[in-house]
Amino acid sequence: MGRTSRKRSTLANRAIVASAALLLGGGGLAGLNVYASAGETTSAQPESGQSSNTWQQMSTINCPDVGNRLPEVPDGSRQEVDTQLATLDSQITEAYKRFADSRDRISQDPDLAQSSLLGPLKDERLDSIDRIANAIGANTERPEGLDSLAPCTLRADDNQDGSRRGGQGGGNGNSASPSPSSSASSPSSGTDNGQVKQGNGPEAADFVAIRSVRPNVSTPRSRRSGSAGTFTSNCGRNQNGKFNPDNVIVAPGVSNGAHHMHDYVGNQATDAFASDQKLADGQTSCRNQGDKSTYYWPVLRLQNGQDAKDVNTPGGGQDQNTGIIQTPAQVTLNWVGNPVAKVVAMPRFLRIITGDAKAFTNGDANANASWSCTGFENRQLKDKYPICPRGSKVVRTFHFQSCWDGQNTDSANHRTHVAFADRNGACQNGFKAIPQLVQRIVYAVPPGPGFAVDSFPEQLHKPVTDHGDFINVFSDQLMKKVVGCINTGRRCT
Repeated sequence: MGRTSRKRSTLANRAIVASAALLLGGGGLAGLNVYASAGETTSAQPESGQSSNTWQQMSTINCPDVGNRLPEVPDGSRQEVDTQLATLDSQITEAYKRFADSRDRISQDPDLAQSSLLGPLKDERLDSIDRIANAIGANTERPEGLDSLAPCTLRADDNQDGSRRGGQGGGNGNSASPSPSSSASSPSSGTDNGQVKQGNGPEAADFVAIRSVRPNVSTPRSRRSGSAGTFTSNCGRNQNGKFNPDNVIVAPGVSNGAHHMHDYVGNQATDAFASDQKLADGQTSCRNQGDKSTYYWPVLRLQNGQDAKDVNTPGGGQDQNTGIIQTPAQVTLNWVGNPVAKVVAMPRFLRIITGDAKAFTNGDANANASWSCTGFENRQLKDKYPICPRGSKVVRTFHFQSCWDGQNTDSANHRTHVAFADRNGACQNGFKAIPQLVQRIVYAVPPGPGFAVDSFPEQLHKPVTDHGDFINVFSDQLMKKVVGCINTGRRCT
């Protein structure tokens, strides 16, 4: 991501300079210069004997997500397992940096990819995976077959034709028809004559004019048995600038567990080392002091070539996240009901993650990004950033899971204890309806493709990797009010 003082990344093959014209919502055209690889295709893994051009197309490292493949983790094993999962993320990050630095050499000698990159990474991952299996085995049956998740591959960006596997559907199960976008590809960095260059992503094809997207939002019909009220929590816009690259849900006790910077509103004690008690004792930015919940999401940066304060720090420039962090123009935290059932209280310290920070390499199964523009929010994008018309603002919307298993505040993969309602709004498999968090974040950024969310380095700042995190630290009294307002159809704050 661009800044004047940074050399152009060797990740980009500078053989071809492409100029991509992106349709602006106002009807004009804006040029964005990007550096494209020669012979660009969408092949994912080079075979032996293939040409160096194939290797030049490789954009990132693709590793199986071990956390998503684990069986239930006993409480006594959880700390070691979480630590090793965070170590696996750090190994990928370091390998990606080595790949970026050696991309040109690998294109000339593909054997280097295995000998100096993928082979050593596999060995590192085998050690961490073995530690995970041993930690689980110390308290229950040792899982077998995890070693098969150790090998990683190199892969190309598959967004050369303006589409990905998951299409453009909204993050809550909606779908949309294809929209036009640029076919230019590959990253660059720095600025030339005021034009933005983009570090290790995103690329031109990751943006689309919102006016070219058909309306695609639908909502289940409410029934008399449903719960139609709302509760709004006003927790500010992170005007005080609370940022860190930690992830207390996925990587507790690990500094820089996210390898990207988060915005925080609500609980001001949130970092990697925050226990439930620390959160309960923490201060909150929420107007209603009964809400000490933690709300966080990846920051959005303006790619204007200017240095950010964190340009030399973990989670910032050290992890390929550069550009000026944007304070949201508006943050709305609404709690809504269920169209077919009354809701029950969420348990205190319930943890929910919506979306997948690794969706670019994991696939779209858990992706839940939802991008749009003010005035066009009946058109939601899942795997594209929107280009908004002048006068319209960029909107990120997170719909969190609204069904709970009735027992657990977390799970091994941080997903299976909660679920989304089905297309009719009903909770399945004995799950209970809980208040659903709908988080809407608005940004006043210049029209055009000059922004991106922070991401793990190997995720290339793809919009599909957007995600949100929540820890419930409502007081019992306020949670009772939330449930009452929702179930009786009132609008409360």
